[in-house]
Amino acid sequence: MHRRALLTAAALPLALPASAQGWPGGPVRGIVPFAAGSATDIVSRLYAERMREVLGQPVVIENRAGASGLIGAESVARAAPDGLTLLFGTNSTNAAANALFRRVPFNMESDFAAVSLLASVPLLVAVAENSPHRTLNDLLAAARSRPEAVSYASASASQRVATEMLASMAGVRLLDVPYRSSPLAVQDLISGRVDVFVADQAVILPAAQNGQLRVLAATTKTRSPQLPDVPTVAEAANLPDYELFAWFVMVVPAATPAPAIARLNAAVRHAGANPELRQRLEETLGMTVMTSTPEEAAAFVRSEIIKWTNAIRAAGIQPE
Repeated sequence: MHRRALLTAAALPLALPASAQGWPGGPVRGIVPFAAGSATDIVSRLYAERMREVLGQPVVIENRAGASGLIGAESVARAAPDGLTLLFGTNSTNAAANALFRRVPFNMESDFAAVSLLASVPLLVAVAENSPHRTLNDLLAAARSRPEAVSYASASASQRVATEMLASMAGVRLLDVPYRSSPLAVQDLISGRVDVFVADQAVILPAAQNGQLRVLAATTKTRSPQLPDVPTVAEAANLPDYELFAWFVMVVPAATPAPAIARLNAAVRHAGANPELRQRLEETLGMTVMTSTPEEAAAFVRSEIIKWTNAIRAAGIQPE
């Protein structure tokens, strides 16, 4: 399923079953499995603000960071299936986890029910503005001459997989430096404690725009509209088969009643049609808003599990 085929332009909430009209009777908890300031956090807070207009109740954001998102995701998988606890999931928690970790404390496919896709975003290969690496080929040449001497930050599965996939396809070895959150990794990149960071555009773009970071390449097949002069990895490193992008999805515990899922879906699609949300995500942060039906979201996630599993294996990453 192509990500742009899922774009939703509907401006009005869907019709709901009568049994869902009075739900929810209280606040909804939105679990973000990454730290405040991360791309997932930004997306979740923008959606939560507008979902209230349909739900009539606030969506209260709770950041539960740690273990590449597994801690927060597990808390939702174990929550009561009443629709009052939801996960702002990502490719890290809902597609890549099984291939990256020997023990995942939930089943990605059977422990969750999909509500809707939310957005997708390119990743950017970034270095500090004062880095000696002016181009992606400069960085790869340095890594080739000094195996594992060039370090990279990773605060999520998508960041690690994107970087290791690049290293594998380019025939170099980089040193992984794990971080608890993307904002911390950005600060260390700026200060020179780590050499490169491949992260969501929403995380990299602000520091690049204020002159603290230099973007060497984008991980998607096409260039980012916000950075038209920045080549793709495929262009910059002559790796035509390289492509990876991150995405965000809303899921709830399995066995959540269908009327609750329908009402949450209506709230998400209403939020996704909001001009201010779209302007912030698409024009400012370079994301693509891609709300969907629950069925489309479930099919997309199934296809992405296969894609990310294959990418992780091809990159030679061993489960931890």
